[in-house]
Amino acid sequence: MEIKDKIALITGGAGGIGLATARLFLEEGAKGVAIIDYSKDNLKEAEKVLGTDKLMYIQADVSQAEEVKNYTNKVKTEWGRIDILFLNAGTEGVVKTMEHYPEETFDQVIGVNVKGVWLGMKYAFPIMKTDGGGSVIITSSVAGLRGTAQVSAYVASKHATVGLMRVGALEGAPDKIRVNTIHPSPVDNRMMRSLEEGFAPGMGDTVKENFTKMIPLGRYASNEDIADLALFLASDKSKFITGATYVIDGGFTI
Repeated sequence: MEIKDKIALITGGAGGIGLATARLFLEEGAKGVAIIDYSKDNLKEAEKVLGTDKLMYIQADVSQAEEVKNYTNKVKTEWGRIDILFLNAGTEGVVKTMEHYPEETFDQVIGVNVKGVWLGMKYAFPIMKTDGGGSVIITSSVAGLRGTAQVSAYVASKHATVGLMRVGALEGAPDKIRVNTIHPSPVDNRMMRSLEEGFAPGMGDTVKENFTKMIPLGRYASNEDIADLALFLASDKSKFITGATYVIDGGFTI
């Protein structure tokens, strides 16, 4: 069992990737998994799917310092430590050129995707340091490695997570905290449905078809594909890996 007896915390845990990862972590021996999500409705649905054994459900806005501090402290109080921190919460914003992009939406995307990652490490690092280290996994995107027109906030935010990862890897290394980013191509879930519709309103299926043609392996990633990579980086099989950008894209960026 890859992560036997470890304690994991997953932000955006009630969404597609988060939920698939929580399920896999439990199957692979996690002692406890804390699912953090902004949506109360999604948390309720996640509880129906996963149940309550070895699970904790916490509603929180990851862009708000006090709420991040509260969820990390709650996990520490309940389970004694944090071994795995999967900073997966993210929002896509809207599809518009920079000159028409709403400032309030830009701020929201940066708040969740960048500040949420920074706050997660800020408050979890002290806990992880006292318990022998651990693994931090950050969900970035292929958009964090290249540019895509009309999604400036999303692209900027995903590039920024790479910078935060590299700083976190350097600062965490003396205390055996590893930090890495994962970079999916389009994943077959709600976020991509939103982006597909944004790129061509009413023609989302056509956008998906065109994206799929750009992927050499001929399909979108599944939530489970991303969960498998997160499991590897959470486990001791990656114990000498830190500061790395893991592309998981079916060849999309070749």
